[in-house]
Amino acid sequence: MARIRKRSIQLSKLCSFACCRSSSRDDHAEIGQKGYSRVVYCNEPDSQEQIRLRYRGNYVSTTKYTAVNFIPKSLFEQFRRVANIYFLVVACVSFSPLAPYSAPSIILPLVVVIGATMAKEGVEDWRRNLQDIEANNRKVEVYDKSSCSFRQTKWKDLRVGELVKVCKDEYFPADILLLSSSYEDGVCYVETMNLDGETNLKLKHALNVTYFRSSAESLKEFRAVIKCEDPNEHLYSFIGTLYSDCQQYSLSPQQILLRDSKLKNTEYIFGVVIFTGHDTKVMQNATDPPSKRTKIERRMDRIIYVLFSALILVSFIGSLFFGIETNNDLSGGNYTRWYLRPDKTTVFFDPRRPAVAAFLHCLTGLMLYGYLIPISLYVSIEICKVLQSIFINQDQAMYDEEMDRPAHARTSNLNEELGQVHTILSDKTGTLTCNSMEFVKCSIAGTLYGRGMTEVEIALARKRGEQLTEQAPIDASESKKSIKGFNFRDERIMDGKWVSEPQRDVIQRFFRVLATCHTAVPEVMGPDEIMYEAESPDEAAFVIAAREVGFEFFVRNPTSIKLRELDPTSGIRVDRVYELLHVLEFSSARKRMSVIVKNPENQLLLLVKGADSVIFERLSKEGRAYEEQTKEHIEKYSEAGLRTMAVAYRELDDDEYKTWEQEFLKAKTSVSADRDVLMDELAGQIERDLILLGATAVEDKLQKGVPDCIDKLARAGIGIWVLTGDKRGTAVNIGYACSLIRHGMKQIVITLELLEILALEKEGDKEAIAEASLKSIKLQIRKAKSQVTEESSTEFGLIIDGKSLTYAMDKNLVDSFMDLAMRCATVICCRSSPKQKAVITRLVKSVTGRTTLAIGDGANDVGMLQEADIGVGISGVEGMQAVMASDFAIAQFRFLERLLLVHGHWCYRRISMMICYFFYKNITFGFTLFWFEAYTSFSGQPAYNDWYMSCYNVFFTSLPVIALGVFDQDVSARLCLKHPLLYQEGVRNILFNWPRILGWMFNGLLSSIIIYFLTTNSITGPAFRKDGQVADYSVLGVTMYTCVVWTVNCQMALSINYFTWIQHLFIWGSIAFWYIFLVVYGSIPPTVSTTAYKVFVEACAPSILYWLTTLLVVIAALLPLLSYRAFQIRFRPMEHDRIQIQRRRPESTEYDATQRRLSESSEARTSSELPSEVRIRIDSLKASSKRKN
Repeated sequence: MARIRKRSIQLSKLCSFACCRSSSRDDHAEIGQKGYSRVVYCNEPDSQEQIRLRYRGNYVSTTKYTAVNFIPKSLFEQFRRVANIYFLVVACVSFSPLAPYSAPSIILPLVVVIGATMAKEGVEDWRRNLQDIEANNRKVEVYDKSSCSFRQTKWKDLRVGELVKVCKDEYFPADILLLSSSYEDGVCYVETMNLDGETNLKLKHALNVTYFRSSAESLKEFRAVIKCEDPNEHLYSFIGTLYSDCQQYSLSPQQILLRDSKLKNTEYIFGVVIFTGHDTKVMQNATDPPSKRTKIERRMDRIIYVLFSALILVSFIGSLFFGIETNNDLSGGNYTRWYLRPDKTTVFFDPRRPAVAAFLHCLTGLMLYGYLIPISLYVSIEICKVLQSIFINQDQAMYDEEMDRPAHARTSNLNEELGQVHTILSDKTGTLTCNSMEFVKCSIAGTLYGRGMTEVEIALARKRGEQLTEQAPIDASESKKSIKGFNFRDERIMDGKWVSEPQRDVIQRFFRVLATCHTAVPEVMGPDEIMYEAESPDEAAFVIAAREVGFEFFVRNPTSIKLRELDPTSGIRVDRVYELLHVLEFSSARKRMSVIVKNPENQLLLLVKGADSVIFERLSKEGRAYEEQTKEHIEKYSEAGLRTMAVAYRELDDDEYKTWEQEFLKAKTSVSADRDVLMDELAGQIERDLILLGATAVEDKLQKGVPDCIDKLARAGIGIWVLTGDKRGTAVNIGYACSLIRHGMKQIVITLELLEILALEKEGDKEAIAEASLKSIKLQIRKAKSQVTEESSTEFGLIIDGKSLTYAMDKNLVDSFMDLAMRCATVICCRSSPKQKAVITRLVKSVTGRTTLAIGDGANDVGMLQEADIGVGISGVEGMQAVMASDFAIAQFRFLERLLLVHGHWCYRRISMMICYFFYKNITFGFTLFWFEAYTSFSGQPAYNDWYMSCYNVFFTSLPVIALGVFDQDVSARLCLKHPLLYQEGVRNILFNWPRILGWMFNGLLSSIIIYFLTTNSITGPAFRKDGQVADYSVLGVTMYTCVVWTVNCQMALSINYFTWIQHLFIWGSIAFWYIFLVVYGSIPPTVSTTAYKVFVEACAPSILYWLTTLLVVIAALLPLLSYRAFQIRFRPMEHDRIQIQRRRPESTEYDATQRRLSESSEARTSSELPSEVRIRIDSLKASSKRKN
């Protein structure tokens, strides 16, 4: 069935507040001054005046590079890394005689590493470029004055001043001033999800001077000049003036249609282009997100500096001894090492200038020992992180079937940070809850309606130890069909049975208010199927509830609303028409909404719904019959975590209404600065002497699995903060339902809802209020800290409201407040503004010095997500703004458990092990060069062939370490979730602290000593070949290099916990590739292969000593690690060691008992090593679990 047309709804005559506020303010006096100088000649883009202004075109580019600057800019990015600068300098110096190896052997690895990283950046930027091309080549209809019609053109060709036509469900190509629409009064509906994340439709309306130009012919003679503000990032403000026919008209945000918002429920609009391309507000907001670096990356930089220091020290020591030896070459006029011919040498070995020779040798050493610095470390880490992100994206356990959305790692830079989260800061609505409002209960004429219990009510009853009278949750109640927005069950009023209720007249009025007091628009989808487009989920829930009870809203036209109701007398459904006279819209200041209608009986009615505090103070004496009961019911609903709203009405006198309407219309059309205030006052005059009908209760349900997820995260030792705009009572009760506040946890409440503060607020002395509030908060914090100190074994939950938080953030109090908050297991901040959320996140991050994670779903959470170390966006019903600002995106809060405890733990462990192993293998290799240097009097002669050294990090040891960084698992995903305490390894940074890093470095140093001295002592004495020849320089180099390759790859095999065929292929394949390389490279003529020529085939392979030495050296080099790990697992096992032991233990009862005792003792030891707040939290959770059992 075709959708009902709403073309003639003249809402510009009805919507008197939020949707129609003028911008006639003092701000418009600034037009023409600095910051307000933009001039637009409407429908004259080719005029000389417009061309002279030279405004930007509509071409948009979001890429980081262009074809011209890609190479220089990308190279600049690469050489911001200290290690890359070092290797660039070495590559340049390698062309000089100072270099201990050939230039190509150092340049090629550098080119490979830099080229791979640049290629990755280029591919990512090319993808952004493809998106830009798609957007710039979209089509839009532009007005052609010569033919009085619209022609299609590309977005990128759009110019300032042109008139455009945008059709239903199309995006706006630029920032446009609305001229007219398919509706007669020039209104249109806009979805701004891409801008602010909100899915609710916004109502825009044209000026009275333009709204009638709704055809192409009427635009031919249209001329006007717009003077307005310059391009800026403020989405919700606009200051401008339209000059037409010697008149001027103030412009407001209500006439502005922003780029990337979408036209909805409107066939088409006409508009004039004001801002194009990068001048549009959405592009002005498109700043680069804050650069986030992980703690491991920052520590890795410090390790690089340590290695640089070691490099300089080793080079200095080598040059010092070299200088001494060179100086000794000339003794008493005689040359001691005459066979070196020091009398005919260069400056590099001149005994007459030993200081110069030593300095030049130091430069040679800086190049020779450069293998201490891992050239391929950065690119290897980037490859690993990209592959880790792919695994996160493809994890089916984090795929939401209902929404068809998988998890998405929007950046790969922060993977390991997921395993180190100390504090989670979470939004509530849409994050912990579904943000899908459902009408579940109501109070009418002092009577409760609605069966079943909400999750919060059940949790609250359990907390109080009460016996549940209604065991069944609301969802478990019998239902014919699931209806979105309606979860109400009560046989007393459903299916038309309300007509038998004693207060049926009040019930009838109550649901009539819900069916008429709104701005929703009906959309007929088929027979008996109507959908409603509403400005908020609450409003849609009210209209749906009225329909399901029997008051169906189905038509809205210019001045009326049609309902299909059940006639209580005849028992049949009849159509009733209500003449719609005025809509006084909801605003945050008014906290209510009203409509004035005339019913079929010709009565003038004011129908109101709003916050209970506002409605109750406006009741007449006669209208308070149900006030006490309704207040009790509202309090009960709030305790159950439901959102409440009071419903009332009033019958108007004709004379009173006419007098009021004249004044109201006069105020509405005024252009004075106090217009808005005057309209508010007039609305307040009519919204009085109300008669209370009842109250509604709407539930924003908890997401599936939230309580279990929070419980598991708490057991992992992660602190959880909830930052919400809800009232304290609602937030606390939601906290109980989702296990944020647990049994046995003591609450600390910091509030300014105190009698003395309230008394001062009535007096209105702002200075006295501020002084008293600050003093009160200071006192409450001091008492709370002393309570926490005295009861150190108790778990605490801190609850604070937004007003109190403002004072707690005072520079003299903030440290004390944060100290208190960090000692509590849970913190709930109520009535928090978006700015406060971001400030709190920044404070938690700076005070703790630990990793913080923020999670939210709406535009109001963007600041918090960008401020935290990790931002996680929930791709829910609030749009994609939070997701676009996030680092990781998930569809449900419960997936955070797996993202942190599984992927976070794995990624932290993999990256930590990978970096430590990288430093180990490079120190092992680099120091064999140093020992050889010492053996050869620090001559600067490398132990290995040039290409052996160049290929070490690129071919023979790179792939196994990448496999470790991508595939290794200490325990399975199931065990990660079963043992959440394992997560503390990352929080406490056990795997990447300085003792562990230095331990790996020491292991590398020890391995280099074993490899060098065992190898030289094994092969340099006896005959090496069958013909009696001893091992020469080339044989020693190959044998020692073989031992290094075998040792570092076998160390990798010992470090891996979880083998796949890929790891076997990479580890053993790297070793096999070394032998293949020796054969192939050794077969090249000696002019190229130099010392490698035939060395393996003719010398090493036939010698049994070569193979025995390799076996002996590798076993000896692995013994230190094997011994340490055996000692650690037996006497000081880590958490994952204990889990692995338990998993592998046999079924023997005696063995089980022994291992149980060991497990208990080690668990007690680990618990004692944990931070005190984590230990208290875990003990409390265990006690709570025992009580439940």
